[in-house]
This record gives sequence, structure tokens and C-alpha cells, in this order.
Amino acid sequence: MALGQHLQQKLLQKLSPQQIQLMKLLQVPTANLEERIKEELEENPALEQGEDTHEEGDEMKDEFESEDGEFDEDSTTDDYENIDISDYVHEGDDEIADYKLRDDNYPEADDNKVMPVRIETTFHDMLADQLGMLKLDERSRKIAEQVVGSIDDDGYLRRDTAAIVDDLAFRQNIDATEEEVEALIKSIQKFDPAGVAARNLQESLLLQLERKHKEGKAVERAIAVIRDYFDEFTKKHYEKIQRGLDMDDEDLREVINQIIRLNPKPGGNVGEVNKAESYIVPDFFILNNNGKLELTLNSKNAPDLRISEGYREMLKDYDRGSKKDKRQKEAVLFIKQKIDAAKWFIDAIKQRQHTLLSTMQTIMEYQQEFFMTGDETTLRPMILKDIAERTGLDISTISRVANSKFVQTEFGTYRLKFFFSESLSTDTGEEVSTREVKKILQDLIEAEQKKKPLSDERLTELLQERGYNIARRTVAKYREQLNIPVARLRKEL
Repeated sequence: MALGQHLQQKLLQKLSPQQIQLMKLLQVPTANLEERIKEELEENPALEQGEDTHEEGDEMKDEFESEDGEFDEDSTTDDYENIDISDYVHEGDDEIADYKLRDDNYPEADDNKVMPVRIETTFHDMLADQLGMLKLDERSRKIAEQVVGSIDDDGYLRRDTAAIVDDLAFRQNIDATEEEVEALIKSIQKFDPAGVAARNLQESLLLQLERKHKEGKAVERAIAVIRDYFDEFTKKHYEKIQRGLDMDDEDLREVINQIIRLNPKPGGNVGEVNKAESYIVPDFFILNNNGKLELTLNSKNAPDLRISEGYREMLKDYDRGSKKDKRQKEAVLFIKQKIDAAKWFIDAIKQRQHTLLSTMQTIMEYQQEFFMTGDETTLRPMILKDIAERTGLDISTISRVANSKFVQTEFGTYRLKFFFSESLSTDTGEEVSTREVKKILQDLIEAEQKKKPLSDERLTELLQERGYNIARRTVAKYREQLNIPVARLRKEL
């Protein structure tokens, strides 16, 4: 077991079940919060969803917390021989009544809590539909379905033909030959999107080009390049390709234009599975209102929650009754437990929102200049410890929020961890964010002459000229983190 996992397990062992649930609730994305609340509503009949008829405020008493503010795990384990329900049945008492996550700055946002839903055909549905158009007998159709089922989400058939033959024999009791399977693979490779069911990138690109073979000489040359000089092309050894295929610079430029239009993942752009996770739903919104930053929390997926009036009425009926047998007391104990669990969940939702807002507010204040301008070079060095110290929250809590939450600004939507970075010193001793250095590095590479791209050594010299104390290996590391290839692979004709 890894050391990190071991420490995490030891930490979880020290936490109460309620605290563990609270940690998990904190990590739930806004897009999934509604589903999590629905699960709780289904599991706990004392919790219900309804319109808020009370002023928002401190709607829950402290009876479900211990004196030190921690959740009281023993509050639901009273002996039913001595049940005190006075806190639950006060006439006109609203302390366990309605609870609402309200956006006071934008009340109109509560008018529609329905999340957008995509209705679409998935990649494999699309293949299955095309398979239905082939004239096949039952045996061949089962073989073809096995092939289609072996195609991954990128559109590649990464399973060997021999392995597919074995799958058919063991799982469907079909004794197929490799020739039969290959023939059906050829038919499936004619499906849309072009390039599907290829065994590798080279084959996929060839399948796509072969459908365009009537478009002229450039396509024919592109087929020859991918078929005979694929390795040289991926490594940008253009001179060798030109010598081997007798092409001038203009011919090669046309070939490159043909190839870069092809799709390296033919299945990747066809309908995604319809899930909330397919969308980035921001957890926060930051607006610049005449020079003043305004932060709001996205609470669209949090319905109004309250304690069931029916459950409270049952407790009142019990309190008014004179005869209290053992069965009634057991029922009342069950009701109390459910009400306590419902109150805990409502408070956990409130605590989640408080933690999120506190963390985001501190990040917004720390990186105020960025949120005002959108200029990445204005980002200050900021680590988890900086925010933890300012909010009074644990570093692990800040880490969970930073890794799982998004903020929408007028400059784009960002994961919170985007705003965290280490520091790098300048020649004047000033500390700057490494993200600032990466942005300048990216700008230098974007502005370079593509016929003669800048080497890591030259990039290091340019950054040092701007006052940044940085080594060549650090430049190489930052370039790789930006997913920018080395100079040789950035070269263009």
C-alpha cells in the first residue's frame, strides 16, 4: 500500500462517520449535488423538499450539536424508556422547519433549477445503427456486433483479430475464422466517421485519406507519406520525405495541410454519454461590478430542504397522548433518529456552502488583480497553506475544494487549482508566480518564427534577459507542462 493511501486511511479512522460524510459532501460538484440530495431524500422520510415559507436565518437549534460545536454522535441513541421530545414539539417552533439555499444577489436565478439535458446518439449507438443497414445473416451479424463492441471510445479496434475469434468461441459459441472477422472489419471500416475500426493511428489516417482519393494529387501524395514514411512524418524529418517522394516545398506544404485536417480520434467527437459530468458547471461566479468584485455561489442544484411536518406532527401526537407503550416509544425513537439525521444533513449542506464561499472569497482577494484584468502575468505566488491560514481551514480541505471546483469569470471558467502556483525569484529578489513565467514562455513560443523555432537554451536566455532567475532544465520542465514540443517538432516549412 502506498504511503499516501496509508496516511489517508489512518486519517479516516480518526474521523466520525458524520465528519467523513461531510468531507465527501464537500467534494461533490455542483452538477451532482442535486442527485446527492435526491438520494438523501429517498433514504430519509423525515427530510423533504418544499417551498420556503420562513425568513432565512439561523433556522436550526443547537440541540443536534454538542457544546464544543462538533456533531453529537450520541444524540440519537437515547434509551427509549426515557425519551425527551420537548425540543421537537414546541408549538409554532420553526427551528427545524424550512431551509433554503438562496442567492440573495440574484433571486431570479432560483426561478429555474432545471439543469440542461442533452438528448443525443452515442458513438457506439451510431455504429450499431449503421450495422443494422448491412445485409448479414444471423451468424455474421453476431460476429460484426462482437467487432463493434470491441471498438473503444476513440474509434480504434485495439483487440487483435485472434483475440476476437477466441471471444466469439468462448462467449457466444461461434467458431469463426480470422478471415471471416477480417472481412467484417473491412466492412465496418467503411462506416462513419471515417477512420473508425482502425488498429492504429497510421491505419486510421489512411482510411480517412482513401475516402478522399478523388480530390487530387495532394491526397495521393499524403497517402504515400502516411503509408511509406509515417515515422519520418511524425518526427518531422521532412527532407527525407521530400527526397524519397521527389516533392518540393510547395508539394510538402499541401500534403501537410491534407494530413492535419484528419481526425486522430475518429470516435472522440461523436456524442458523449449523457451525464452531468460532461458539462463544466461552475460552482462560483465572479463579476466585476464597476470596479468591485462580486462573488456568488451557484446554488441552482440545491433544492429547498426542511424537516417533514408529518414527522413533527407524529411526535406531537405522542406527546399529547397519555398511554405510551413500548412499541410507541420505539417508533418515537426511530422518528427522532430520522429528524436528527435530516437536521444534520441540512446543516452539512450549509457548512459545505460556507466552506466553499470562504475559500473562494479568500482566493478572489488574494488574486484580485487577475480577476479584475484577466492577465495571467498578474497572478501572485499562492500555495494551499496561504489560503488555509487566512480561512482557518485545514490544508486538506482547501485541497479538496481547489481540485474539484470551478469559477466562472468574464475571462473564462477556471478550476480553482489554476490559481495556485509556486514562486520564482527575479534578479531584484522579487518573488513571482511560476504561472507568470509559464505565460511569458508560452507567449515567446507563440511569437517565434516557425521556420526557426527557439531552442530551450535560447528561451532560457530570453527569460533571463527579462530578469527571471531560471535554469534551462526548468524551462524544459515548464514547456513540457504546457504540452509544447521541443523546437525540432515545432518547425514548419
